[in-house]
Amino acid sequence: MPTPLSTSSSKPKTMAKQKITAPIAKKIPHKMAMHNHQRVDNYYWMRDDQRSDEAILAHLNDENKYADAMLAEQKPLQELLFEELKARIVKDDNTVPAKDGKYWYHSEINGEQEFSNYFRATSFTGDNKTLLLDVNERAQDHEFYDLGDLSISPNDQIMSIAEDTDSRRIYTINFKNLSNDSDDKDAYLTDVLLETEGQIVWANDNQTVFYVKKDLETLLGTQVYRHKLGTPQADDVLVYEEDDHRFYMSLAKSRDESQIYICLHATESTHTLALSADEPDGEFIELLPYQAEHEYHADKMGEHFYIVSNYQAKNFRLMKVAVSQIGDINNWQEVIPHRENVLLEGIELFQNFIVVTEREHGQIRFIVHTTQGKNAGHHYPLSFDDPCYFACLGDNPEPKSTTARLYYSSLTTPGSLYDFDLATGERKLLKQQKVLGDFNKEDYQSERLFIPARDGVAVPVSIVYRSDTFKKDGTNPLLQYGYGAYGITIDPDFSSQTLSLLDRGFVYVIAHIRGSEMLGRQWYETGKKAHKQNTFNDFIDVTKALVAQGYGAKDKIFASGGSAGGLLMGAVVNQAPELYLAIGAQVPFLDVLTTMLDESIPLTTNEYDEWGNPNEEQAYHSILAYSPIDNISAQHYPNILVTTGLHDSQVQYFEPMKWVAKMREFKIDNNLLLFKTDMEAGHGGASGRFKSLKERALEMSFFISLLPK
Repeated sequence: MPTPLSTSSSKPKTMAKQKITAPIAKKIPHKMAMHNHQRVDNYYWMRDDQRSDEAILAHLNDENKYADAMLAEQKPLQELLFEELKARIVKDDNTVPAKDGKYWYHSEINGEQEFSNYFRATSFTGDNKTLLLDVNERAQDHEFYDLGDLSISPNDQIMSIAEDTDSRRIYTINFKNLSNDSDDKDAYLTDVLLETEGQIVWANDNQTVFYVKKDLETLLGTQVYRHKLGTPQADDVLVYEEDDHRFYMSLAKSRDESQIYICLHATESTHTLALSADEPDGEFIELLPYQAEHEYHADKMGEHFYIVSNYQAKNFRLMKVAVSQIGDINNWQEVIPHRENVLLEGIELFQNFIVVTEREHGQIRFIVHTTQGKNAGHHYPLSFDDPCYFACLGDNPEPKSTTARLYYSSLTTPGSLYDFDLATGERKLLKQQKVLGDFNKEDYQSERLFIPARDGVAVPVSIVYRSDTFKKDGTNPLLQYGYGAYGITIDPDFSSQTLSLLDRGFVYVIAHIRGSEMLGRQWYETGKKAHKQNTFNDFIDVTKALVAQGYGAKDKIFASGGSAGGLLMGAVVNQAPELYLAIGAQVPFLDVLTTMLDESIPLTTNEYDEWGNPNEEQAYHSILAYSPIDNISAQHYPNILVTTGLHDSQVQYFEPMKWVAKMREFKIDNNLLLFKTDMEAGHGGASGRFKSLKERALEMSFFISLLPK
């Protein structure tokens, strides 16, 4: 083991000038042995499930003070960037109304408000507009506030409101009587549901709701309860409990609103239970027998189920079956076959149409299939302008609709909301995001490249830059972003925040590395568990290629990632620290092996299918080979900014805390290592539309200030 460095030898030159020293954590050896291998964790003591240990809180506060002191010279730039980001946002804004039943629903935000308020009206143009919820008023007494789901009863008279004021994603649900015009306490029912996932589903009697209750230790939803309005939560009936903690649990209602679903989804398996929405006191029964590694999503329209399934179809296919025959997979009829190069991501059912979401060569697309009438069986694609873009289905609550609402964006095109006529494909622009200031999309250029990794596999890369500052001569600063886990694909979406970097000559890059589903299911499977190293290799090889091709200056390369993307950052700086001037790691997952061995930590056991179960020797050594905290060594590291939230329920605060402490112990450079903890926030960072901009401005100013003068 390398000899730990003294405080004086590890501090940056600027620290000596300011007589500021980095916090040095005490070391209490904690031995861990498994599979004939022993590790010593000197910072295991930093774990505090209650987040009340005075020594831990004091150390976090010391780190915050140190970071603030080291960033003091950057403060004017931080404020400038914050004002830039804020100035591009339209202060008075609203969403496009969407029809659900007999009402049109939308939200509005005004002035300096941090949160949107919610309304409904009897027409698209706003006749009889009524305020449903003043979110800013409900949030005003809380340092952190997150509004979860709002849900309206089938008869439109009662609204459920889910709220988290601790940033742990544990929601309290209240109910409001919408026939009461006031927004004061008199409008709220006495019903209060505590410790929930934040989601409810209404039965069709308008009196019964189902919700998922949180396990306060694992923070998993493991129980489904039935609640009758007007009764205390203590009288609620447990209708289902899941003992296998590999599964995430959620609730849903069928597209035709005839059934209520309990949805169980592990990384590689799905299980669904159903109940008639007209018989809420009945029992949930499984939709089809559970089969390991069968992933599917089933939805019902009329007399048929439509199922997106990976049964004998790695990239999924669409199946159809009569309601009475759903339980026997042999009765399913193929609607869209499996294709080797096309990933079928999902469907939206309408009475006469199905909108299918697909992805080919990394690009998302939508195919409309006509299911009824003289054109039944006909299908065609919806068209967009950019060759590389992001799009997704918008809010389409009405299955009877003959139009579909879609959101569209690209790296140079602000978010746009369209209505597509499903019979003709004709589109109508409803709204495009306004970017205040001197933004002109023609000033920016985007590209899609495929860059060979070291094993010859081509990695998709999305790039955007300002045309008049980019010469492809190896002089531009470059920021590369990556994630690469859980099959989550980071599409090339527009961000007005990124403009502050592009306008300063930065090239912004998204590396669509293995671990996502950008190139289909195989792209995901070759970037997880024993193949996880491919994720890191892809990211590193993209950086090298972009420098070689002149997209970025070799001494001006930055990288950023959050959560599982923070793990990516931790692995990359261990394996190729010389490539990067600085990295930003937000709520990073850095102590992979120790966390995956501790089943008491929230959300651990249902991650085994993603990272592997280290109780098995092969998986243990696979994780050990890349786990960021276990591979810190006595070498030069880039400048590093780490941010987290004390109340993070997904990546516990002590992971980056331990990693920073160990990094200070071993690194042999004078580069900055700064650690900021938001003492009020969780995994999603600060709440509110303006507060969150401060976090973005912090990282951008950190990068910009490090550029060679």
